[in-house]
Amino acid sequence: MSNIREVAKRAGVSIATVSRAFTNPDKVSKNSLKKVMDAVDEVGYRPNMMARNFRSTKSYAVVVLVPDFANLFFTKVIRAIQETGLKHGYNILLGETRDSKEREADYLKLVETRQADGVIQLSPHIPEQELLPHPHIHAVAACGACDTPYTSVRMDHISAAKSIVNYLISMGHRKIACISGLADNPHSRDRLVGYKQALEEAGIEFNETLIFEGNFTMASGHDAGDYYAQLDEKPSAIFSMNDDMAIGAIKSFKEHGIRVPQDISITGFDDLDFATYTDPALTTIRQPAEEMGKKAMQLLLQILDGKNPAQQEFILKHEFVLRDSVLPYKG
Repeated sequence: MSNIREVAKRAGVSIATVSRAFTNPDKVSKNSLKKVMDAVDEVGYRPNMMARNFRSTKSYAVVVLVPDFANLFFTKVIRAIQETGLKHGYNILLGETRDSKEREADYLKLVETRQADGVIQLSPHIPEQELLPHPHIHAVAACGACDTPYTSVRMDHISAAKSIVNYLISMGHRKIACISGLADNPHSRDRLVGYKQALEEAGIEFNETLIFEGNFTMASGHDAGDYYAQLDEKPSAIFSMNDDMAIGAIKSFKEHGIRVPQDISITGFDDLDFATYTDPALTTIRQPAEEMGKKAMQLLLQILDGKNPAQQEFILKHEFVLRDSVLPYKG
């Protein structure tokens, strides 16, 4: 098992510097800190958390509130949070809230009882459903939507949705449907705004009957496909608010003998790993999941060290991923 001496030797610094890098990283130069953390990775060293915690008022643990473990998008965010936290000697405690105030309250008690130092919230902010922000709990929001009242890192869902609908319009599509998430979800609301803005700017009238409210699951996407398949005037293209629902819709269309993209084009949102392997491969929006997780942990570490972040909100760029699920409109 590796030890602190091996880290110091590999980094070319003193044992005291390695110790300070874990206990008081702000008192170590950036160059030395990088050397230490690189050495930690190389030798596979993990600090003795129990011994350190006895000597400190900190628990060196962070709670990550996850709305749903089944959502694969959060897996990438959590992995980046964990990797960043471990490099700074922090353990990550995962709490699945399922949008429950009671569950959230239980996890927040870990901070109130000093079993954890802070919280990273992965749910979009819905004031009536959340106990955060809390005046005595350090918290950062990741993956959220607009109007989050605490330090946050997110992407612009309105702009992202607008860009992908604009692409469908540029391909000649005018009758563009939308598979939304639940209506009270801030992500759904923001993406619907982007969808409507793209239609309005192109002079396309908004049609309520082309909106199907799903819940971000493949099953609800399949239901949406069934709904569109029975319409007398079917849409020529569909904007799905996530990849799961798009994949569910594609399966439904195949069952109804509707070809994608020859008969109907479809796009997703998130760019989960399996979006590449669907048939057809899915044109979608890639969220910067890993970058969100890393930045969220960095911001929380900064706050825990008593430093105010340079700004309240950090907006990361999305990426448009072009694959095979869209064809030009043929009339």
